[in-house]
Amino acid sequence: MSVQKTELKRNSIGLLQGTFQSLGQVAPAADIAILLVASFSISGAQTVLSVIIGWIIYALWMVTPFELSKFKSNAGSYYAYAAGATEDGAMGPITALSFMYYDVTGAAFGILGLSSFIFLMYPAITSIPYIWILFAGLFTAFIVTVTYLGIRPSLNYTAIAGLMEILFLLIGSIIIIIRVGSGNSLIPFEVTGKYSLGFSSIMFASVFSILDFTGSGVVTTVSEEIEKPKKNIGKSIVFAMILTAIALIPSAYALTVGWGISNIGSFASHPDAGLTVFYRYLGPVGLILLIVFTLNSYLSNGVSKATAVSRWWYSAARDNIVFPSKLGEINKKYHSPANAVITWAVFSFILDVIVGLIFGPLNAAFVLEAGTGISIIIVHILANTSLTFYTRRINKFSILKHGIAPTAATIIGAIVIYFTAYNIIHKYVLNPTGINTAYFASFIFTIIWVLGGEISITLHYIKKKPEVLREAGEFNLR
Repeated sequence: MSVQKTELKRNSIGLLQGTFQSLGQVAPAADIAILLVASFSISGAQTVLSVIIGWIIYALWMVTPFELSKFKSNAGSYYAYAAGATEDGAMGPITALSFMYYDVTGAAFGILGLSSFIFLMYPAITSIPYIWILFAGLFTAFIVTVTYLGIRPSLNYTAIAGLMEILFLLIGSIIIIIRVGSGNSLIPFEVTGKYSLGFSSIMFASVFSILDFTGSGVVTTVSEEIEKPKKNIGKSIVFAMILTAIALIPSAYALTVGWGISNIGSFASHPDAGLTVFYRYLGPVGLILLIVFTLNSYLSNGVSKATAVSRWWYSAARDNIVFPSKLGEINKKYHSPANAVITWAVFSFILDVIVGLIFGPLNAAFVLEAGTGISIIIVHILANTSLTFYTRRINKFSILKHGIAPTAATIIGAIVIYFTAYNIIHKYVLNPTGINTAYFASFIFTIIWVLGGEISITLHYIKKKPEVLREAGEFNLR
C-alpha cells in the first residue's frame, strides 16, 4: 500500500534537522559522563578499542535503515520495516515489543543520567532525600513539553546545540592529547597485554559503546515529516555516523591517556573522572564548558528520543499493533503524537524511579542500560532480516547490500550478545555483589521478555488477528 496522506506535518524539517535528530539521541557529551564510565569499568585501558568496535558494528547495522529508507517512508522505522517485510506481517509485533523495551529502559540514560551528573557536580545535595526524583521529574516534563509543541522547534534546538557540542569535544580532545605528550601510547589499542582485561571484557564494553552510537538511525522515525525522505534519511544517517565518530573516538582516547594508563583502574570509581581530565588539561573554562554541554546533551537526547518514540508508537498504533489506537491520534494544533509521548514518558519515569530507589540513580542507569543494549541488538537483527525479505518482496534484492551485509551484521550482533551474556553470568557466579546480581536480573528479565512475551503476543496476532498483521507496516509515502 503506497499512500501520500499522513496526519503528521509533511516537509516540516530538512537534512540538517534530520542529521541532528539522530545525533541528539547519541548525546556525545552525556556519553562521556555515563556510558563511557561504564565502558571504562569493564574494559579499562582498552575502552577506546571497545568504542571503535562499537562504532564499526553500528555502522554496519546502519546499512539496513540506509537501504530500507530508499524504499519506504514510514514513521514506524524499524517496526514498519519488519512488519512490511513479509506479506503476513509476522515480524511486526516482535520487533515492536523489542523496540518498546529499548525505549522504556533506555529512557534511564536521560532521566537517571542527568540526576547522577548533577550529583557529581554538587555532592552536597545527595544528603537531601530523594532530590534526584525531582530532577528526573523536571527533565521528563521538559522533554514532553518540547516534543508536544511540534517537531521543528525541537529539532532546531538539537541542531544548533549539537553542532557546538561536537566542535567542543573534538577541539578539547585534541588539546588534551597534545598536552599529554609522552603519555600517549598504543596500549589502548592492544587486545592483550599488561593492561588488557581480555577480549570478552572488550566485547562486553562494546555493548555500552554500541549504546554510545545508538540513535544514529532514529531519523527514520521522522520519515513522514522530512523533505525528500527517500534521499535525506540516508544522508542524515551517514552524516550522523561520521559526526559521532569525530566526537567520541578521540574523546575516549583522550580520557584514557589524560587520566593515565597505569592508573586507569581508578577511572570508573572516581566520582567525576571525565570532568577531572578536562579540568586538568583545559582549566576552569574547559570544565565549565563540559558541564554546560553535558547538561544540554542530556536535554537534547531526551527531546530526540521523545520525538522518535512518539512517531513510531504512533505508527504502530495506527496499524493497531501492540499499542491502543488512542496512541495513534495526532494533536491538531502542533501536529505531534501527544498521547504517545506522554504515555512513554509516564511509564519510563515510573520504572526509573522504582529501579533508582533500589540501586541509586547511577547504578540504576547502568542496570537498565544493560537490558537496553541487548534489546536494541535484537531490534537490529530483526531489521537486518527485514531488509533481505523486503527487497526480495519488491524485486530490488542485491546480494551484497541486502544479503551479505545484513547477514554479517546479524552474526556480529549475535556474537556481542553471547559475550555480554557470558560476562554477566560469569561475574554473577564468581562475585554475586549487588550490582552484578542486578545486571544478571536485568539480563534474565530481558530474555524472558523476548522469549516469553514477544513470541506469545506474536502468536496471538497470527492466530487471532491475521488481517491486522497483513496491513501492518504497509503505509508508505511516495
